[in-house]
Amino acid sequence: MARISDKLAAGRTLSFEFFPPKTSKAQLTLDRTVAELAPLGPDFVSITYGAGGSDRHRTGDVVKWIRRETDVEPMAHLTCVGHTRTDVAGLLVEYRRVGVENILALGGDAPIDGSAPAGDYQYALDLLDDVAATGCFSVGVAAHPEVHPRSVSREADRRHLAEKLQLADFAITQFFFDPEHYVRLVDELAALGIDKPIVPGIMPVTNVGQVTRMAEMSGTDVPSWLVDRLTAAHDAADAKQIGIELASELCLDLIDAGAPGLHLYTLNRSEIAKEIRVNLGSVLV
Repeated sequence: MARISDKLAAGRTLSFEFFPPKTSKAQLTLDRTVAELAPLGPDFVSITYGAGGSDRHRTGDVVKWIRRETDVEPMAHLTCVGHTRTDVAGLLVEYRRVGVENILALGGDAPIDGSAPAGDYQYALDLLDDVAATGCFSVGVAAHPEVHPRSVSREADRRHLAEKLQLADFAITQFFFDPEHYVRLVDELAALGIDKPIVPGIMPVTNVGQVTRMAEMSGTDVPSWLVDRLTAAHDAADAKQIGIELASELCLDLIDAGAPGLHLYTLNRSEIAKEIRVNLGSVLV
């Protein structure tokens, strides 16, 4: 069973996200991370895509390496920024050739310098149409519990997400820190007739600077209690343990709320993800 839609139908999933390395040293780090997390039995791992498709070749290389050299199921991120339909068709043919069965179809971010070439896609829904039309992949989309930063309103954001989920098999959320954001998202989609699996994304944070930078990019609210807890840390090791504790508590709250799986953003490091998995105990079994 390789399709994420089938895995979600069979029971609660655990998954990890990696980003493609840009140096040989970073590649060694990723190799070690995958090797250390594989024994945890993740149902799948996702590989991100750079702004404007800048990492498209590195993403493909990592996805194919994981498919070829490990027993872990990879999901390739694919964005519409700067891609022609010919580009996408070629990538999908190559992924299918090597046995990849899962794609996360995203709108994507344009490079800060505006260097992305013109493409054929304007919205993630356009890309989603083309990927789903092949019939070869289980396709996921992104969800923003606190609303996409470019959405004109909460209502418009939810309607757009519902439209994508009428075609996609599942969604994975942007990270957030209050389980109520997730519960509200699921309820709002249910009110629109959507009952597809919404997998929450969890970002363990170990310092205030890290979470502030990432939240500014994603539109995520950083609660004052989180800042206070991390600021009160005695040292980096203490901050790390606080981050693990808070992420573990969020995971347990989300499981209690009925989340169909947990998707951990690893930042290509294994130790924090491993400790969170230990803290979750048998709840994922």
